[in-house]
Amino acid sequence: MPVESRLSPVFPPRTRGLPRTALAAALAGALALAAPIAACAQDATANPARDPGQPDPTDLDKIEVKANQLGTLTEGSGSYTPGTIATATRLVLTPRQTPQSISVIGRQEMDDFGLTGIDDVMRVTPGISIVTYDSERTEYYARGFAIQNFQYDGIPMQRDSAFSAGNTLSDTAIYDRIEVLKGATGLLTGVGDPGATINLIRKKPTRAFKGQIGLGAGSWDEYRGEIDVSGPLSESGRVRGRAVAVRQDKHGYSERYQRDTSVLYGILEADLGDDSLLTVGADYQNSDPRGSSWGGIPLLDADGGFYRVPRSFNNGADWSRWRQYTRTGFATLEHRFGDGWIAKLQLNHQVNGYDAALGAAAAGHPDPRDGSGVSLWLGKYVGETVANAADAYLSGRFGWFGREHEVVVGASVSRKHWTGTGYFAPADYPQQVADYRRWNGDIAEPAWQHGFDNDQVTRESGAYVVGRFDLADPFKLILGSRIANYKTDGIDESGVVVPYAGAVYDLNAYLSAYASYGTIFKPQSEQDERGRALDPREGENYELGLKGEFFDGRLNASAALFRLDQDNYPVPSGGKTPTGGDAYRALQGVRTEGYELELSGELRPGWQVQAGYAHKVARQNGAKVSTLEPEDQFSAHSSYRFDGALAGLTVGGGARWQSSSFGPVGAPGGGTVEHRTRPYWLLDAMLAYRFDEKLSASLNVDNLLDKRYYTIFDVYSTYTWGEPRSVRVSATYRF
Repeated sequence: MPVESRLSPVFPPRTRGLPRTALAAALAGALALAAPIAACAQDATANPARDPGQPDPTDLDKIEVKANQLGTLTEGSGSYTPGTIATATRLVLTPRQTPQSISVIGRQEMDDFGLTGIDDVMRVTPGISIVTYDSERTEYYARGFAIQNFQYDGIPMQRDSAFSAGNTLSDTAIYDRIEVLKGATGLLTGVGDPGATINLIRKKPTRAFKGQIGLGAGSWDEYRGEIDVSGPLSESGRVRGRAVAVRQDKHGYSERYQRDTSVLYGILEADLGDDSLLTVGADYQNSDPRGSSWGGIPLLDADGGFYRVPRSFNNGADWSRWRQYTRTGFATLEHRFGDGWIAKLQLNHQVNGYDAALGAAAAGHPDPRDGSGVSLWLGKYVGETVANAADAYLSGRFGWFGREHEVVVGASVSRKHWTGTGYFAPADYPQQVADYRRWNGDIAEPAWQHGFDNDQVTRESGAYVVGRFDLADPFKLILGSRIANYKTDGIDESGVVVPYAGAVYDLNAYLSAYASYGTIFKPQSEQDERGRALDPREGENYELGLKGEFFDGRLNASAALFRLDQDNYPVPSGGKTPTGGDAYRALQGVRTEGYELELSGELRPGWQVQAGYAHKVARQNGAKVSTLEPEDQFSAHSSYRFDGALAGLTVGGGARWQSSSFGPVGAPGGGTVEHRTRPYWLLDAMLAYRFDEKLSASLNVDNLLDKRYYTIFDVYSTYTWGEPRSVRVSATYRF
C-alpha cells in the first residue's frame, strides 16, 4: 500500500461554475470605489484612543527589522496585515508593490484564534484548501495544485520529503508569520510550482527583555504548555537571544488516538560591528502519535452506497503509529555596505525523519449486512531525509537616467538525501477483517520482515537576478530570471531558464494595477506503467489585478485574475509501476483559470479582519481536472478589541465555506464512479480578556455549530471526517 503523499487527482463531469470574470470585475470596481471612502475615513480616524496595553498598528514600520531582509515583523503589531514582505523577489516590498497574490497570517491572528499548527493556519488562509489522507497526513492545494514548495526564512526546502516526515505537523509557536505566495514561484524556489509557496518566517530575538508563559486545555483531553523568553545577552545588547519550548498532549476526536508534541527553538543574534549581523539557531520538533489511522474510511459499501460511520471511528490498529520529527539548524550572515547595498548569506540544515509501524482496516467495500469485505493495510517504514541549502545574494539601489532602481543578484544550492527501509507483514498474517462494523483495532502487531531499501539524492542549484525599475513616478517594472539545475535518480535537467516579469502602475494614492508573468518547470517523480519518470511539468502563469493600500498600510486589499497553462500534468492511470506503485500518465494542455479577492488589516480602530474568496477551474480538452480542491471557497476571520468601559475585552469569529469537491473512486463491481461531497459552512468564535498588561485569558470554539463534513481521497477511494466542535481555554502571563 503506497504511503507517499505526492499524488494528483483526476477529472470528471462538468459542473456549473460562477461567472468569474463578471464577479471579479464587480468586486474590482467595488475596490476602486472604496478608495475615496477610505481616504475620508483615514482623516476621521487619524489618532483614535487605544487600549494602552495593546500596540498601535500604525507602528508597523517602527518594529525592529534590522535583523532580517525578510520584511516587517508582525509580532507586537496587533495587525492582521503585513508591513513589508520579500517572498516573491527578495526585494523588500509592501503587498501593494508586489505584483502577485500573497496571503500572510501574522502573529496576532495566530494568537487570537489559537492557530498552533501549520494545518490550522492553512485552514484559515484565503485560497488554500486541505485534503486529509489520515490522522498524520494532509495536502495543501492552491489554484488547483498541491503545494510542495516550502521556505524557511526565505530558503527553499522542498516539502516532498518521503513518507510525510513532519512538514505539515510543524508547530507555529516558533514563527512570526506564515506567508503564502500564490502562482508560479520559480524565480527563488528553483522549480516553478504552479500552486503556491509557503514561507515560514521564524521569530527573532528582541533588544528588550520580554517573555511569556501560556497554559491551555481543550476538548478530547488536550493540554498545552508554552514558554517564550527573549532579550539581550550582553550589557550592550549587541548579543541577543530567544528560546521557545512547547509541550502538547492531545487525545483526538478519533477513538484510541493520542498525539504528543514537543518543540524546542533557540536563536542568537550578534552585531559584528555596526554593519554586520550574525544569526544562528536551531529547532527540534517531535510528533509522537498512538493509534494512527492510515488512509481513511471506505467511501462505498458493497451495495455502492456511502458507507457512514461515526466521526469517532478509527481505522487504525491500537499499535499503529507514525512518529515524525524535524531537526533544523540555520545561520545567516548579513553585511550592510554604503549607499544601501546589502550582502546576505543564508545556510539551512534540516532532517525530516519518520518511524511508522502502520496497520489499518481500509481496503475494500464493507457489506452493510455482516461487515465483511474489508482487508488490512500493513507496513512499517523507517527513514529520514537530510537536506542542506545555501543562498547568497547582493541587493541594493542604483541610479540610472535620473531615477533610482533596485537589483538583487544571487545564487543557491541544495542537496537532499533520502534513506529509508520498508518492512512487510509475514505472508501468513491474517489480513481479512471479519466484521468491519465491530472493528476496534485490537489485533497483534506483525513480526515485520524486511521488504525494500531506498537511497535517493536530489541536487538543485541556480543563479538568479531581479531588478525593480522606476520608469516613471507611478510605474514600476520588475524583471528577473533564474537559471536552474535539477538532478535526481533518472532525472537530469540543467540550464533551465525560469523568467519572471511584473509591472505595477499606481492609479492614485491608494490603488495600483498590476500584471505578472512566470513560467512553470517542475521535475516529477511520478512514473508511468513502464517505470519511467514523467517528463517535467512545463507551462506559463499569468496574473493581473488591482491592489489597494489604505490607512498608511494598515488595511490592504487585492483582486486578481489568473491563468495557468501547463503540459505533462500527472493523473493516475489506474495501473501499477513495475515495482507495484501507482502509475501515472501525463496530460497535455491543462488550463486553469480563476480569480482571488482578499482584504486584510484594520477596518476601523480595534477592528481587525482577514477575508478572501477564491474561484478556479482546471480543464483539459473540456474535462475538469484537479477536482479534489473545491472550485469556490470563502474564508473570513475578524476580531474587535474594545476600549473605554470594556477595555481589555476582545471578541471575534470566523466563517469558512467551500463548494463541493469530487473524484472517481473505486466501485464495488470494478471500474470507477464519481463521488461528490456537499458544500459546507464552518463557523468559529473567540473571546479574550486582558486583565492587565501581564495576564490575559482566551476562549476559542472551532466548528461552532458542530457541522458534519468530510474530505475524500480518490486514489485510495476513502474519506476522512472533519473535526467536530472543539473548545479550548488558555491563559498567558507576560513578563
